[in-house]
Amino acid sequence: MKKINLDHQKTSLVTAQEFDSFAHELTPELKRINKILAQGYEAAYETAYASLNVPSDHAILESVQAVIESKKALEPSALVLVGIGGSNLGTIAVHEALNGLFYNEKNPTIKLYCADTVDTDKLNDQRLLVEQELKKGKNIILNVVTKSGSTTETIANFELFLNLLKKYKPDNYQSSVVVTTDKGSKFAAYAKGQKFSVLEIPPRVGGRYSIFTAVGLFPLGLLGINITQLCAGARDIMPQCVDMNVAKNPAATSALLKYILYQQHIMINDLFVFSTSLISFGLWYRQLMGESIGKEFNRNNQRVEVGITPTVSVGSTDLHSVGQLYLGGPRDKFTTFITVEQQKTDLKVPNMPEFEPFVAQIQGKKFSTIMDAILKGVQLAYANGQRPFNTVTLPVLDEATIGQLLQMYMVEMMYLGYLFDVNPFDQPNVESYKQETRRILENE
Repeated sequence: MKKINLDHQKTSLVTAQEFDSFAHELTPELKRINKILAQGYEAAYETAYASLNVPSDHAILESVQAVIESKKALEPSALVLVGIGGSNLGTIAVHEALNGLFYNEKNPTIKLYCADTVDTDKLNDQRLLVEQELKKGKNIILNVVTKSGSTTETIANFELFLNLLKKYKPDNYQSSVVVTTDKGSKFAAYAKGQKFSVLEIPPRVGGRYSIFTAVGLFPLGLLGINITQLCAGARDIMPQCVDMNVAKNPAATSALLKYILYQQHIMINDLFVFSTSLISFGLWYRQLMGESIGKEFNRNNQRVEVGITPTVSVGSTDLHSVGQLYLGGPRDKFTTFITVEQQKTDLKVPNMPEFEPFVAQIQGKKFSTIMDAILKGVQLAYANGQRPFNTVTLPVLDEATIGQLLQMYMVEMMYLGYLFDVNPFDQPNVESYKQETRRILENE
């Protein structure tokens, strides 16, 4: 299996001396994680690091595969995924990376609709599209993903589409519903009482770390993704991500670079993806970093108000929107370029000499060659301008590679949490808006 590559030498502007001086700070956390992994995934489920061994839990994969096969037998034309944040961002990221933005070549018969907002106009558009499928006599699968069953947006949206199913499939709507929730939750009990298919999330696996549980595996498998290979990629990179030699550990190296630069007041991390298929991966990473590291209090309950601000840029599109800011504006950003070596297609610019006076040296060249030239040009401009960056290179966009990328960044976030002395697994301040929302609705 080809590995993803992280290159930061000479471009991160972090000296070897700086890197080495901070590297030892991660030793206790590396020892802790290695000890947990050595005890096996069942022991890991009793810790905050429960997500680390999920890709090795074959029971999860088997239970998900069984439900996938039962729902495929219905020959569904659409999947309605109801969830928000960690409940759907990972699925969207992997789906778009592997199946493309416009056409699901692996399973072209199943459309994906993500109900992740209570924006009434968007929801109504989705409702009308799903209703068209049902009117034609086709089946849909309704997959609601919620750990607790108490998220306002998720439950409201689930009710909307469940009501639609009941209208058009009154005698057998139950067979079209899959509930993914915490083991032993009230919502799981409700779902079982309704005779819905239920897939359980290990209780201590947080939403943004849950892509390798049923949260991501069920919808992805239904959409034609090889979830076995996805998990294999995650398992394959784990030895590197827990290597005690930090310089050989891509997750630890990435965390250290961001932490060291944060001490130098570089507090924005821009994920600059040079593949439009990875835009939603950038949005998944934005949540992962924002919720994991942005904290008001540290582990000792001292007010610290720390956090790296994650942004997402798209090459080469955003060179014509924010490129000027990045190359000429404040020096408060660390950029991670993500690029793909092997493209799926081999499209070329038509050989039309009459266009040579307008843009020279592009006639008959591959579009990938032009994109590579743009990327190298951007990186040289960053280097010449002393703008810090590193580069993550993916050998190809396939399940195993994406599995590696997801796992590397989830482990990176655990290291960052340790370095910042904050809990990377909770999101206490998010609860404040939920409480206020409930209070307002109670008084409406």
